[in-house]
Parts: sequence; structure tokens; C-alpha cells
Amino acid sequence: MTQHVAVLMGGWSAERDVSLRTGAACAAALEGVGYRVTRLDVERDIGARLAALRPDVAFNALHGRVGEDGTVQGILEVLRIPYTHSGVLASAVAMQKDKAKILMAAAGVPVAHGMVVDRFAAARSHVLPPPYVLKPVNEGSSVGVIIVREDRSHPPQEVGREDWAFGDTILAETFVAGRELTCAVMGDRALDVIDVVSNTGEFYDYDAKYAKGGSTHVLPANLKQFVYQNVQELALRAHRALGCRGVSRTDFRYDDRPGGTGQLVALEVNTQPGMTETSLVPELAAHAGLSFGELVRWMVEDASLDR
Repeated sequence: MTQHVAVLMGGWSAERDVSLRTGAACAAALEGVGYRVTRLDVERDIGARLAALRPDVAFNALHGRVGEDGTVQGILEVLRIPYTHSGVLASAVAMQKDKAKILMAAAGVPVAHGMVVDRFAAARSHVLPPPYVLKPVNEGSSVGVIIVREDRSHPPQEVGREDWAFGDTILAETFVAGRELTCAVMGDRALDVIDVVSNTGEFYDYDAKYAKGGSTHVLPANLKQFVYQNVQELALRAHRALGCRGVSRTDFRYDDRPGGTGQLVALEVNTQPGMTETSLVPELAAHAGLSFGELVRWMVEDASLDR
């Protein structure tokens, strides 16, 4: 009997549009390798809809809060529907960047110096010596990220405005100059390393991630072998430290500029990495010899409960 897979996509987070694209791509690929697929645009009645549908597996193609923070994972655990990606605890911790950094640092993964601050305080005065970064504690896809440069005399006012949509506490981190590297983990195996070059500005922002031509992906990254292997080892260590399952992707900054610090730090672990036509994980899987269809089949076969 053909397995019935419900692809959960959309939702109401700041990353809804990206999730719809991830979900559409994954649903089409799953149908292409023989699964019976139901596409579900997730709304607040998702528990009742899943209870009525009773799929064999839920393919989680959600991004951002609710889909990536342990909430949907908890619903699936209650309904006893096996699902892809990480479980409740790993998802919740990875989404809470300040908590994830504590666990990563304890496991020997270098992270940027930072602190959680009140957003209104951050709008009144510099909370760190510039250059530094302000970012929401629990968003992804570079949503709400602000880089405060050395030449900025006043702190960023946008974090204190009424239309700031990302909570009253934010994460402030020392800015690490240099290259943007990323490495995916699939099961218990680190894949290769991509050097992500933004074509839209100085950092890998939302447009660089999702607009066609927004970034150039150098795969494999042109790094010294010991640095390359270190990135892979740290990605696997971060994946394990947070208790991730299935596929994750860890993003890094590496300062190898002439006269730079040589610093390599992990920025965050993505437990629901993008799976769109411009996404990094399908590219890394293809480089490892897996087609998109084979990748999503592996994810369905890996699905389970109590993750």
C-alpha cells in the first residue's frame, strides 16, 4: 500500500511564503517518487485536520515559529503521527537562539559573544561596542536582523518602534566579519560545506537567501582542509548537542581576511532548513549524490515519534 504523506506548509509565521515554496517543492518530489501526498496549509485547526486525515507520515515543511519551535511537533506526538526533522525539545531549543548557544558552547562549538537585551534599551544606547548584530531571539531566515556598523553613532531606532514584530527581548552579538559558511547534517553524517556569497549586500539576508541570483554558492567551499573538516565536525557536534534528528543545517562565520582574527563561530542550527529551488540542503545532498526525490524519500523513511 502506498504511504500517505501529509506535507505541512504555510502557517502564520514571518516565514510563511518560504514555507509554501518549500512545501510545494517537497510535495511534488514526494509524488514523483511514488507517495500519496496531501498538502496542508497549516492553520490553527491543524490538530483536528490531522486527526481526521490520519496520514502515515507528516512531512514538516514549516519554517519559523509554531512549525519550527516544537509546537507542531508536540501536536504530532499527541496524535502519534510520525514526522520528519527534529523533535519537540530539539526544535524548541534550537529556535531559542540564546539557549541553543549555551548548549553549543558547552559541547565545544564556538559561538559569538552576546547577550539577551531589552529592545527599548537597545534603541536608547549601544548595548555592545560597534560593530554588533541585533536579531530576534526566535526567528529564522535572517528576519529582523540588524547589523550595527562601526560608523553608526546612534543605536538602531527600528527595534524600539511600535511596528517591531519580534518580541521585547532581542539577542545582541559581536559582529564576526568574513565569510558565511554552512554545513548540513543528514542523520549522523555531515555533508559538505558551502561558502555563501551574498549578491545583495554584505550579509546573507532574506533576499540573498530566497531571491534567484541573490547569492552565489561555492560548493565545495574553498577552504584549507583542516578548516573544512572543522566546520563539518562542528556542524555534527552542534546537531548532536541540541538533540536534532533527520536533517539540520548549521550556519557559520569565518574571518579569514588578511589581518583578520581567524575566528570561526557557529551562528545557529536550523532544524527546518529551506527546501526551495534556491535552498542549500538540496544542493548539498545533490553534491553527495542524492537527487531531490531521494532526499525527501530518506526524510520520510527517517520519520518517527519520540524524536
